Amino acid sequence: AARTTLYTPRVARSRRQAPDNMGKIGKGTGSFGKRHNKSHTMCRRCGRRSYHIQKSTCGACGYPSARKRNYNWSTKAIGRRTTGTGRMRYLKTLPRRFKNGFREGTEAVSKKRAASE
Repeated sequence: AARTTLYTPRVARSRRQAPDNMGKIGKGTGSFGKRHNKSHTMCRRCGRRSYHIQKSTCGACGYPSARKRNYNWSTKAIGRRTTGTGRMRYLKTLPRRFKNGFREGTEAVSKKRAASE
């Protein structure tokens, strides 16, 4: 004799379905709303937002270490912050000054005067 019941088995809800209120599960879209604590702040040496507050070290330049952080496995990163990427206020005039023997306090003879003599 077959038993008849009013019981229907409960089907487990798929995890792929969107949850009722976003952010319940996973680390995607819904979870981004909960991120409001800063682990990194501005570094006083390099100016980037890479200074880890709890570790008190900069992830970009290595401050407060005396040596600047750089690794040969990232050649492009070295090139982005090496000599020649800034103003080079002193270095850009060096080749010209070297060519003239680092003379100072003299004035060039005007080309008109040199031609007439």
